[in-house]
Amino acid sequence: MKIALVRPNMGDYRSSDAMPPLAIGILAARSRGHDLAFYDDRVEPVPETLDVDIVALSVETFTARRAYQLADRFRTQGRRVVMGGYHPTFLPEEALQHADAVVVGDAEGAWESLLADASSGQLQRIYRGNNRANLAEYPVDRSLFAGKSYAPVELIQYGRGCRFACDFCSIHSFYGSHVRVRPVQAVRDELQAMNRRRLFFFVDDNLFSTKENLHALLQMLAPLKLRWACQISIDMARDPSLMDALAQAGCRYVLIGFESLEPDNLRQMGKGWNKVAGSYRQVVRELHLRGIGVYGTFVFGYDHDTPDTVRRTIDFALEARLDIANFNPLTPTPGSALYRRLLNENRLLTPVWWLDPEYRYGDPIFVPRGMTPDQLAQGCFEAKKQFYAWSSIAGRLLDTDQRFSLFGASMTLISNVISRREVVRKQGRLLGA
Repeated sequence: MKIALVRPNMGDYRSSDAMPPLAIGILAARSRGHDLAFYDDRVEPVPETLDVDIVALSVETFTARRAYQLADRFRTQGRRVVMGGYHPTFLPEEALQHADAVVVGDAEGAWESLLADASSGQLQRIYRGNNRANLAEYPVDRSLFAGKSYAPVELIQYGRGCRFACDFCSIHSFYGSHVRVRPVQAVRDELQAMNRRRLFFFVDDNLFSTKENLHALLQMLAPLKLRWACQISIDMARDPSLMDALAQAGCRYVLIGFESLEPDNLRQMGKGWNKVAGSYRQVVRELHLRGIGVYGTFVFGYDHDTPDTVRRTIDFALEARLDIANFNPLTPTPGSALYRRLLNENRLLTPVWWLDPEYRYGDPIFVPRGMTPDQLAQGCFEAKKQFYAWSSIAGRLLDTDQRFSLFGASMTLISNVISRREVVRKQGRLLGA
């Protein structure tokens, strides 16, 4: 069969911060014997017509409206459309209004069954992946990414799932409390087959699943002399030897969800443990002293947030000299405890906001307790603009407690310039075409 794999963008425009989509590489490796084409809506236009047997779309909540528009177009042309990803997993019946079949959960196994059924003309409506399957067999075909304008970052995965169940996150709903990791040797083999001059990014939702798992990975990485980044929970900073091991293994950036300066908010979102490593400022300093840059993320809109919270948070981010930061309005997505709670409290401005033709990126989605919806939306946008102002970028690069490296300084500068451009480009955009 001829198969077109499509990764939709939020709208019909191109982005400058796109990274190669690992999920597409996984599907490609499990599509042996079929003729594949890949279109990434973030970096290239999707053709108006596709001469294929199946169009497969990987769908997130923010890209759902665009994905459905593309799907409807191709179904009108007589193409069979299938969907997978987080959004169709949580809302399969919604997705099936625009698709012939949906993969719920992980693609492995379910994707092969779908292709076999499609080849024999017996396509089912729903295919369910096994979210607890062993990850020992993990082929990835990255050949489809060649020639596309991605950021110079290589994505790799060690494990799936997260040991925490944060209120705003849907990871726990997708995987449960079970965390699976790949054999360390398999990760090593994959890394050695890739472009070793690039920055590697571990896409794990939390690289710190257990101390045993993390130490095994770090011991393998240390002699490879690679430079890499990851998402990791702040509790790793309780152990100075663990931070030392991260640095010695080549870690150059960590993304940490600081989320809030307000202890009551942290408790409400289920992240009261965020304070176990001490003050945020000290955590940043300890990582900087080891040559590790910090990408801090914050979320506003919990019940103890006010406009003053936003101002104090941006002050902290600047004073702590965070290398990169994001300041997001609290976003209730399907599958999260937050969405169910706000829906039950009748605080959602538009329950199905991702399909609302009037919704624009950055718009308020619900009614917060301590500020108006417009104050929430505007406060987040202003925080981003202030952090990525030219004066802020220059000040954080020149006045930092981080151990200097030309690579780190270059990557931080490039990341800030791209983030500055994307903040303005995405704000206020309609979802979909």
